[in-house]
Amino acid sequence: MKERVLLFFIIIFLTAFVYVFQSYTEWGLAILVGVMALYAFALNVAYKLKNRKLQKNPPVINKDYKPFVTVMIPAHNEETVISDTVENILAMDYENFEVIVIDDRSTDNTAQVVKNLEEKHPKVKAFIRPQDAFPGKSAVLNDALKIAKGEAILVFDADATVAPDFLSNLIPALEPKDVGAVQARKVIRNKDANILTKCQNNEMTMDTHFQVGRDAVKGAVELRGNGELIKREALEDIGGWNNYTITDDLDMSTRLHIKGWDIRFCPDTVVYEEGVIYLFPLFRQRRRWLEGTIRRYLEYCGDVLTSKKMSLRASLDMTAYISQFIMPAWFLIELFIVTYKLIVKDANPHIMFSSIIMGMIIGFGFFIGARYSLRRYDNMSRTEAFIQAAITSVYLLFLWFPLVLFIGAKILFVKKDMNWGKTTHGMVQSEHALIKAKENLKLVKAKTEENIKIAKDKAEENLKIARAKIKEILKNR
Repeated sequence: MKERVLLFFIIIFLTAFVYVFQSYTEWGLAILVGVMALYAFALNVAYKLKNRKLQKNPPVINKDYKPFVTVMIPAHNEETVISDTVENILAMDYENFEVIVIDDRSTDNTAQVVKNLEEKHPKVKAFIRPQDAFPGKSAVLNDALKIAKGEAILVFDADATVAPDFLSNLIPALEPKDVGAVQARKVIRNKDANILTKCQNNEMTMDTHFQVGRDAVKGAVELRGNGELIKREALEDIGGWNNYTITDDLDMSTRLHIKGWDIRFCPDTVVYEEGVIYLFPLFRQRRRWLEGTIRRYLEYCGDVLTSKKMSLRASLDMTAYISQFIMPAWFLIELFIVTYKLIVKDANPHIMFSSIIMGMIIGFGFFIGARYSLRRYDNMSRTEAFIQAAITSVYLLFLWFPLVLFIGAKILFVKKDMNWGKTTHGMVQSEHALIKAKENLKLVKAKTEENIKIAKDKAEENLKIARAKIKEILKNR
């Protein structure tokens, strides 16, 4: 209810402001875009200054800091991928860890696969949740935390893939007393599957760029659910995961910052995950992400403003970051009011131009951010980065703007639910299996056609021989 009331007043205030100051709202949008550009520039400068400092004074790594780590892998209907994921994680070269694989009320064969993994590997524990257990990833992790032995908790999605040195590279960043968690960079494993997976990877590359900048200023770095390492002390300080959120990672990030804990980002340590291949599941996944993002800002805005433990840098960074959600809302309200005035009040069509121009500026901002990120982190050529940035900008505009409108309406008019909107994993394997099946079918068809042709040729040859013999017999008579 609190979220609904707060969002209602924000929208009413913003709508009234835009309507009353219609002639000046383009300046307001321009200022907002300018703030975002200045924010991005500041993060970039901070990143470069940090790199120079690290080159002059490389950090000293404490090789004796090797806390026992519990790796948690929640799995709901993941029988196609969970075995490969666990085998990959067990190959990490960090010695001091255990793996808890949690079957979360699966209706397929996941539970049996998890039990088989426990029997096969001494480091693996199978945790089977009953069908009537509380739903959601947060509840899964809270239940598993009760049997976890680790001083730190590493969370992976059921489709994660990492290099052997993943945990060894991540651990040093967790050592400082004020650091509560560390996040690895996420990369789409099947990014070349189609244009959607390519855009998702480009989107994550942009996120890497901003996370690196936020890390450079010791701002409000966020956890991303997959490949997050959390200090147990920090977890206990905030009371574990929030069972009533649909984005466990974002909710935890905010609560850690409010409690004064730092979160670090490691761009050179990568966790690979599967991108969504089809459009509707992608919208469903992003709907959950965006809804969780907006709800946690509404829920914790008072704590962010009043927290005495949260650093000023993190508070300012979080406030600046929120502008990315205000901007599309402002822009959409502007368009609605302009359209209303054109239809009802027969206003001058020229009032639409400022909105169109501002929309183009917003799109250009996405383009610049995407191109810069792709050049820096994915090492794309100038031409390829230009093309990919243009495609990704269109993708972001068509994906996020409608979702902002939809989520705003949902929060205002629909009762809050725990609709997780689970992302289906194993599509890569399914696609590969389908391709392999098609290839096998072609081979069978080709072989069959070849055999038919051979048989036909042999039959024709035998027919010719038989006819020749018949003619010879008739002739001898």
